Amino acid sequence: MMRGRSDGAQNKRLLTSVCVGAVFVVFLYVYFGSKNAGESALEYGSRSLRKLGSSYLSGDEDSDLGGKQDESLFKFGLDDGEDSIVTKSFPVCDDRHSELIPCLDRHLIYQMRLKLDLSLMEHYERHCPLPERRYNCLIPPPPGYKIPIKWPKSRDEVWKVNIPHTHLAHEKSDQNWMVVKGDKINFPGGGTHFHYGAGKYIASMANMLNFSKDNLNNEGRLRAVLDVGCGVASFGAYLLKSDIIAMSLAPNDVHQNQIQFALERGIPAYLGVLGTKRLPYPSRSFELAHCSRCRIDWLQRDGLLLLELDRLLRPGGYFAYSSPEAYAQDEEDLRIWREMSALVERMCWRVAAKRNQTVIWQKPLTNDCYLEREPGTHPPMCRSDDDPDAVWGVPMEACITPYSDHDHKTRGSGLVPWPARLTSPPPRLADFGYSNEMFEKDTELWRRRVESYWNLLSPKISSDTLRNIMDMKANLGSFAAALKDKDVWVMNVIPEDGPKTLKIVYDRGLIGTTHNWCEAFSTYPRTYDLLHAWTLFSDIEKKGCSGEDLLLEMDRILRPTGFIIIRDKQSVIEFIKKYLSALHWEAVATADSSSEPDQEGDEVVFVIQKKLWLTSESFRDTE
Repeated sequence: MMRGRSDGAQNKRLLTSVCVGAVFVVFLYVYFGSKNAGESALEYGSRSLRKLGSSYLSGDEDSDLGGKQDESLFKFGLDDGEDSIVTKSFPVCDDRHSELIPCLDRHLIYQMRLKLDLSLMEHYERHCPLPERRYNCLIPPPPGYKIPIKWPKSRDEVWKVNIPHTHLAHEKSDQNWMVVKGDKINFPGGGTHFHYGAGKYIASMANMLNFSKDNLNNEGRLRAVLDVGCGVASFGAYLLKSDIIAMSLAPNDVHQNQIQFALERGIPAYLGVLGTKRLPYPSRSFELAHCSRCRIDWLQRDGLLLLELDRLLRPGGYFAYSSPEAYAQDEEDLRIWREMSALVERMCWRVAAKRNQTVIWQKPLTNDCYLEREPGTHPPMCRSDDDPDAVWGVPMEACITPYSDHDHKTRGSGLVPWPARLTSPPPRLADFGYSNEMFEKDTELWRRRVESYWNLLSPKISSDTLRNIMDMKANLGSFAAALKDKDVWVMNVIPEDGPKTLKIVYDRGLIGTTHNWCEAFSTYPRTYDLLHAWTLFSDIEKKGCSGEDLLLEMDRILRPTGFIIIRDKQSVIEFIKKYLSALHWEAVATADSSSEPDQEGDEVVFVIQKKLWLTSESFRDTE
């Protein structure tokens, strides 16, 4: 009897254990299974992230894949020591988001049911998700992703797997935009208007203007160009040989991925549209604006879009227009040409040259023509209280921006030719109360800092490792100026709520844009090799924005194996260290800046490298 009772109790305990175990297994299955399915997050860990040859694929074992972290951890002033660093993790976005641009996401527009005027291109302007609608996940690379081809070879070819879109090659096959060849996409240098190559087209424009040696840079006087509706940016690519830098601009429209191709090639480019808002560039920034069959109606809304170009052009700047209206003889094209000619005449532009299919207009050097116009002439002059350098979210105005007294008196911008203008104090420094001595001191300070950065990076990079660089808080552009001997270009970003120093950046012969870092940047994922963030995290903390969101945005922008240089206070560095593992970033170097000459405050330099990782889906596709 005792034995029977013992066996029964043992069986009951066994049955209980089995039930508990079964419940636990079901719990694990439901918890992790539903979680993975709900987030479409592909597995991490040694099962899916590995080291393959020279490509480093890494990741951490599954941990908490939750969304937002504890809000208290966004505060950089926490007195945390090394021992209290918390390992965090993020899910991987669904593969269909591998090219996500959060503020230019058409799906978001549909979901939010925004009432936009398509005829005004409002659907191609920025519309950012509210914080609660952000993805808060890591953007995966496309299946089979490879480290991009290095510059200058990348000008002419990229890996097809990195941008697996070939419809432009078929659609523009007769115009030599791009050609698919095996595992690469080649760029012969053609365009809608210059099928036989941008180089010849550029030389032809210089010849039309009687520039020396058919060089469009006009002995360094023509440096910055705005290429509107740029396609895959071959025009900008071939200008680089003439020491001219172009801001290649196009929307995320039916020709999707054109800006992505440009940046993959290593060519300066930006996603933007002439719609209802001013372009994010200051007044009098470009010596030349260019439109080659850009399919823009320049007459609409009282010439509003042409007047936006007028705002951006320097005194004596040019607008090169290659389009059927400039040469065709059918009734409609002739009507457009007559109306456009009348409009630019009222804007005081003159025809500088016209040949075959291209006309080049020139903007006046002074205000004289504006003052001589008949009263009531349209377009009118802008109001005296209009700030032509206020651009972030500011509607365009159908008016002419007059020159400053300085520009009027000097008959131009007063800038020296390139490359001397890079280090010469520009006249508009006076707008900020800055002296020439302050400018020169800032230039020298950043020269030393960049030299120190490169010493920290030197074990990891060679001469062709970096091409596309972003200075996320550029101030006067001295970081970019210090890189003049490197084969790189820099997107200089000026915060929208600070001093409007972007015009100083352009006056130095550099390029850049205005931005609010509480929002996503207007670029595709994986487009920059190096990000430089000087006190940026401290700034957004003061604005009450999320440091975690900024880290995820930087990861989205940065190419795999790319680098980040953080220069900020120690508490910011400690905050970022908590996320290294979750972001698949690796600390490269840390330096105390207190030993630097003229160093103020307690800034620390922290250098990070992004690892190349692939999802299990991507990995299977490479096998």
